Amino acid sequence: MRIAGKGLHQDGAALTFTFDGESYEGREGDTLASALLANGVRLVGRSFKYHRPRGVLTAGSEEPNALVTIGQGARRDPNIRATTQSLYDGLAAHSQNAWPSLKHDAMAVNDLASPFLSAGFYYKTFMWPKAFWEKLYEPIIRRAAGLGALSGDAVEETYEKAFAHCDVLIIGAGPSGIIAAVTAAKAGADVILADEDTQMGGRLLAETGEIDGQSGPDWVKTQLAELAQMDNVRLMTCTTVTGAYDQGTFGALEQVSEQNAPLSAPRECFWRITAKRSILCAGALERPVAFPNNDRPGIMLASAVRAYLNRWGVAAGKAVTIFANNDDAHRTAVDLMDAGVNVAGVIDSREDAQSHGDYQLYTGAQVIATKGRHGLQSITVQDAHGTHEIETDCLAMSGGWNPSVHLTCHMNGRPTWSDDILSFVPTDGSIPDMAVAGAARGKFSTLDCLKDGIAVAKATVKSLDLKPPQIGTPSAEDDAYNIEALWQVEGKGRKWLDFQNDVHVKDVRLAAQENFRSVEHMKRYTTQGMATDQGKNSNVAALAVLADATGRGIPETGTTTFRPPYVPVSIAAMGAGSQGHGFAPKRHLTSHTASVDRNAPMIEVGLWYRASYFSKPNETTWREACDREVNMVRSHVGVCDVSTLGKIDIQGADAAEFLDFVYCNTFSSLKENRVRYGLMLREDGHVMDDGTTARLGPDHYVMTTTTAAAGQVMKHLDWVSQALRPDLDVRFASVTEQWAQFAVAGPKSRALLNSILDVEIDNESWPFMACGDVSVAGVKGRLFRISFSGEHAYEIAVPARFGASLFGLLTAQAEAMGGGLYGMEALNVLRIEKGFITHAEIHGRVTAYDIGFDRMVSQKKDCIGNAMSRRIGLLDPEREQLVGLKPVENDGKLTAGAHLFVEGADAVSENDQGYVSSVCHSPTMGHDIGMGFLKNGPNRYGERVMLIDHVRNNHVLCEVCHPVFFDPEGGLARG
Repeated sequence: MRIAGKGLHQDGAALTFTFDGESYEGREGDTLASALLANGVRLVGRSFKYHRPRGVLTAGSEEPNALVTIGQGARRDPNIRATTQSLYDGLAAHSQNAWPSLKHDAMAVNDLASPFLSAGFYYKTFMWPKAFWEKLYEPIIRRAAGLGALSGDAVEETYEKAFAHCDVLIIGAGPSGIIAAVTAAKAGADVILADEDTQMGGRLLAETGEIDGQSGPDWVKTQLAELAQMDNVRLMTCTTVTGAYDQGTFGALEQVSEQNAPLSAPRECFWRITAKRSILCAGALERPVAFPNNDRPGIMLASAVRAYLNRWGVAAGKAVTIFANNDDAHRTAVDLMDAGVNVAGVIDSREDAQSHGDYQLYTGAQVIATKGRHGLQSITVQDAHGTHEIETDCLAMSGGWNPSVHLTCHMNGRPTWSDDILSFVPTDGSIPDMAVAGAARGKFSTLDCLKDGIAVAKATVKSLDLKPPQIGTPSAEDDAYNIEALWQVEGKGRKWLDFQNDVHVKDVRLAAQENFRSVEHMKRYTTQGMATDQGKNSNVAALAVLADATGRGIPETGTTTFRPPYVPVSIAAMGAGSQGHGFAPKRHLTSHTASVDRNAPMIEVGLWYRASYFSKPNETTWREACDREVNMVRSHVGVCDVSTLGKIDIQGADAAEFLDFVYCNTFSSLKENRVRYGLMLREDGHVMDDGTTARLGPDHYVMTTTTAAAGQVMKHLDWVSQALRPDLDVRFASVTEQWAQFAVAGPKSRALLNSILDVEIDNESWPFMACGDVSVAGVKGRLFRISFSGEHAYEIAVPARFGASLFGLLTAQAEAMGGGLYGMEALNVLRIEKGFITHAEIHGRVTAYDIGFDRMVSQKKDCIGNAMSRRIGLLDPEREQLVGLKPVENDGKLTAGAHLFVEGADAVSENDQGYVSSVCHSPTMGHDIGMGFLKNGPNRYGERVMLIDHVRNNHVLCEVCHPVFFDPEGGLARG
């Protein structure tokens, strides 16, 4: 089916490939679809629901039919569109959704049962008997669902992620996109021109028209060569912009290499592109016409038939007919005849249609029937003179063009109906700082696209305070776009709308009949537009059918919601760099590399990875390392990375009042360069989080939160400022990742800091709970005299880019003083010895009263949770309250999660007195210690209770004591 002298790759090297095990030959530059058509292969797949035979429909990423599986084993990749898959030597493609073979598919019996499988049948059929759903219906449906299948093996290929920034992102490299890129680049803007195709040029690669006396492809080469020489331009082929997001951020998927590339070569790269401005030049998509049995292999879009002829030199059939309602489709007939391909006739639904060439024209005519199971054989045409049967193996249909508005709707925008082109066009302002040019906004002549690209680009660069260049508009085709509405053709047989999900006109009408009249309800009832092509070909026609069925206009009917991604994106690309890991992202500290180099086991703390302990060569257990680190901090000095604590920068004239409202204690009285501990309540009066807040200036505070609640607190503050106190002049931002912060604790902590600070500190200038600016080797930082260990301690913070350097310096100085690093295990022991709480204690169902902080809830001011915290039930002395626990026998082992019972009582729920929240072995005390909650706890110090852990079969007699075991007066921290 190759046509001599046609195509852009006539001299391309021969390539061998297989489809369903049969070998074929293509040429370099082919797609899999063009190569299959060149070899006369028309049957390429089966539909999802009825397993109907399907062939290639389009020539682009909107393809609903020609989905195949590429590769074998772990590298097997399903649901690849043959229309976008570049051909390479050795490519092995397999059809999907068919058994035992593509031609003889046993599941095609579904097509015979189609009268019983109408839209919404599953909602009605599988309701009874109830027990059948889990045992029969669901297993059958799950087994039948899906198209291609993954291998189930781990991904072997490499995927990447990358980031890019630009002044102007231009999406689509057709005539509008290319001329817009030239205009913006010559104005001095940093430009990214991205296109999903392997070659830039858009429809110019598939047409025979000229621009400035050059063929379309030659003009494209000239412009791209000029752009490639500019340092301020990045050309990105094989890159599909998949979504538009806030603040000018776009997702883009780049196809980097094919499956036959080495495993070390990246397969795909997922880009996050941030642009000051964007121009959408995504062109338009041709839509089918819903006529009886319009889905047979060999029935294609007219633009696709033209593209395969002009770009790839392939005739889609030996005797081609065209069925259309617009002038544009007549170009296909002219191009085919010029190439020597037999045009059996042009069927135009318009009474006044004019011939554009020497071919048989049927005016006021419609296709009412087709024949051919595995490939089109003939069609039946009806016009004013009766019916005519035409033998044809390819029918090129065209119901008009739909601008590609999808990206403009990704932030909840809705397109606007245009009667001029009988389709939707983008609504201005749907995406901030995005303009739309060319066919994407209904400009369908080449000249109009070029004019629009220049005009929009000039306005865009002008908004960036750049001077627009003087660029003349090239001469090009300027044919009018004439169209007459034709959505469906009556006749015997199903008129298909959504080819992939097997939705036809009757399904949409049934949805309306059963009162699913909303377009969103219709979509879900019929599954129209819910396949991998997201209804790119079918949405507008389906809306027209729904409008007719409900007696409304198309604008009134509205559109469904377009969501990213624009094309399917592999999860491996979005999760690039995280193969073999969990779903949650990993967050590493600036000290991570140094900690790993010291063989510290890393444990997950929220999303962060922190060092558990730092063992020495002679230590064989974690306990030995932990005990040593605790003793080291108590006797010398220790360094611990505490950067994971949430840090929220709060500023504004009403910042103090805002803090008073979100904290239960008072912060408006806090002096500058001082820190105060704070407790935050939920609206129901229970504790949300605790932490310290430092006052760095008159209206400047920095709040710290626990690692676990950093995101929750930030969300809480945002909600309070917007919903409860919008009257306050306050702004805040999370700066957790901007600062690296390290705890320096122990008797020698001040001496260590003085060895690195540019200006030394003393007890008078830096008393307990002081804070302020410091510098280390000229680098400005912050110092807080706070302690989570009970020792004389500080926390020093520097910008994150200096974190690794400061960590190394602190470590070296500490080791020189007989100290060193300590990890999470020792940190936990130190805080339990001192009786400090974490989210093991404030786990969501305790109050300030329960943890002994009731006096912190100020009654002199209002705060969130104040009133609810005073409820009688929350102040009951019999509530479980915080206590300390120690074993009566020193060798007793305490376990967290155990429950507490009166000595001698049966260990049953009715006798439960409380539970244990935190435990550790205390090298300072010489035995295990713990914290827990006990009924009427503070009044039971000295009493003995039984700790019983049924899970670990642990029974220990404990003494109830004060939760502060170490330095209860706090002299060490203040001294």
